[in-house]
Amino acid sequence: MAESTNGINTGDCIKGMNKLPEGSIDLVFADPPFNIGYKYDAYDDRREVDDYLDWSKQWMAAVHRVLKPDGTFWLAIGDEFAAELKVTCTRELGFHCRSWVIWFYTFGVHCTHKFTRSHAHIFQFVKDPKKFTFNSMDIRVPSARQLVYGDRRAVDGGRVPDDTWMIAPVLPPDVPTKDGFVLRPQDIAERFPADSDTWYFSRVAGTFKERQGFHGCQMPEQLLGRIIRASSNEGDVVLDPFGGSGTTLAVAKKLGRQFKGFELSKDYAAMIRKRLNAINVGDPLDGPENPVENSPKTSSGRRLKDISERKKPGRPRKKRDDSDEGGLFNVA
Repeated sequence: MAESTNGINTGDCIKGMNKLPEGSIDLVFADPPFNIGYKYDAYDDRREVDDYLDWSKQWMAAVHRVLKPDGTFWLAIGDEFAAELKVTCTRELGFHCRSWVIWFYTFGVHCTHKFTRSHAHIFQFVKDPKKFTFNSMDIRVPSARQLVYGDRRAVDGGRVPDDTWMIAPVLPPDVPTKDGFVLRPQDIAERFPADSDTWYFSRVAGTFKERQGFHGCQMPEQLLGRIIRASSNEGDVVLDPFGGSGTTLAVAKKLGRQFKGFELSKDYAAMIRKRLNAINVGDPLDGPENPVENSPKTSSGRRLKDISERKKPGRPRKKRDDSDEGGLFNVA
């Protein structure tokens, strides 16, 4: 397997990364299989726990080796192994955790015996806690001093986002609630400020324009855009060990970065190459930059009871299993 920059390489990411020069990568984003039984075409997502953790340690150790001394490693992972992989990174591999982001998404996995899953964990790890790339000016947001108080002490360009989301103390009258809980949080702009460590980006559903179609696990381009802008500069090399639908590489190309990826599936790799060939440096990222502003409001939609009054009786819908098993997407 010949590794190439600005392309996707077909094959095992551990072998591929171990062939790369040590300290040659500026930024790694990884959205590995979550070991929850997702059906890939070239990977078994039902490993024994110890086997999965050992495999995870191997590929993350390879990430540590290829990162530059001031490089950054972002890891997206589900609830099942978030704690174990964080401990492995910080206690065993020598990474330092700078941020623990919670990604809240709509169109989550509906469950019947647990609260519906609507989030994933995204860790920001660095090798050197005092020397790493973090372009705060590229991701800053207006501060309350600027927007609300007109305070002259406000810093030009805004401030670095918080890592905790806020809940609006007063709700608009058209926001539906039940027992005090907001049914659709995206109805409240203040609930999802861009300046926090809980990020709201809708999951890339099947009807979305940016959906690639060949891979069921696809991350939003705007989410990757925030990470790549913050943790790399134009011309830097971005690596994704798990190519998946190719979103990391596509966003890196659009933002003027060099990019490299690995993908075990030959079919997925071919589709990634097709996707990359269809875009150019400088192309806008797909999807809304501020999903809250683009989300349809509940007050402007049709109520279910209104639809049911007009709908003619038909055959009963087939009952389906709404358990969480194997339902979470997990590859960029």
